[in-house]
Amino acid sequence: MVSALKGSAGAESERPVPRRPSPARGLGDRIFRVQLTASGVIVLAIMAAVGLFLLLRAGQALRTRGVWDFLTTAQWQPDVHSFGIAAVLTGTLLIAAVAVTISVPLALGTALFISDIAPRTLRRTLVSMVDLMAAVPSVVYGLWGLFFLQQHVIGLSRWLSDWFGWIPFLHVDGTQPGEPLASQSVYTASTFVAGIVVALMVAPIQCSVMREVFAQAPAGEREGAYALGATRWGMIRAVVLPYGMGGIIGGTMLGLGRALGETIAVYLIISPVFTIQPHILQTGSNSVSSLIALHYGDASTFGMSALMAAGLALFLLTLAVNFTASSIVARSRSGAQSEA
Repeated sequence: MVSALKGSAGAESERPVPRRPSPARGLGDRIFRVQLTASGVIVLAIMAAVGLFLLLRAGQALRTRGVWDFLTTAQWQPDVHSFGIAAVLTGTLLIAAVAVTISVPLALGTALFISDIAPRTLRRTLVSMVDLMAAVPSVVYGLWGLFFLQQHVIGLSRWLSDWFGWIPFLHVDGTQPGEPLASQSVYTASTFVAGIVVALMVAPIQCSVMREVFAQAPAGEREGAYALGATRWGMIRAVVLPYGMGGIIGGTMLGLGRALGETIAVYLIISPVFTIQPHILQTGSNSVSSLIALHYGDASTFGMSALMAAGLALFLLTLAVNFTASSIVARSRSGAQSEA
């Protein structure tokens, strides 16, 4: 009996232990892996180098002024050591907010139309048109906004000011509701006009991200919604939009990151002011990127350090927005497969 038990125990100990299968990696796979790793390291190294360069060049201005004073001062007179980005940072955020408010509905509707409503023969043409919008240079958008759009938006700005001027950011100083002889110049070169132009620039980026996510919505869930009697809009509302919520948020924030750093188009349209200007319909605004473009050519050594400090603030802000967008997209359900 004892020998039998020993024999069975020995047999069990001699059984082969299952081994986890590992994929065979040939020379091509190893080279490809090294290339991908090197590419990722190079991108991170370039970003770190840019941040380090800005930090070193901005060190003189930040040590002289102090980080808190630099963030809370609205004036820009670096030669007398009185400078800060409170005004231009406020203008940057307002222009980006106007742009995102206009671009998100436009991009969302276009993406849904291309992915779920447009005929297959028309989708490729629409995708190409949206991609071409993203390829138009920003200076072209700026010139179009300055010489064409601005004069056609004055009426809308006046109407918004007359009827919704009781909202603080839609109020325009020096005007009265319904005043027929009010000067049109108070509505030009405003945050609102710049925001519309930037919205048209970032909408293609947002639309591309949303369209790619919507196109990956599981076919089984789409067909299941139709089988339960859902209409096309019902299927979009119950399947496509919940599935693509991460893509919507991620695309929105990627567009926001682009809007925060837009330079030439905003520089051509706005009338620079160095006071905190919360009224988006009123003439006068500013942004960090426009500030750098405006003063780069005539800046002294210390003034250049101050401009680098402003660039560092914009770099960190844009980086935070893009990283937030990436994390939201990574944690979303977008890309998951259907069980059907």
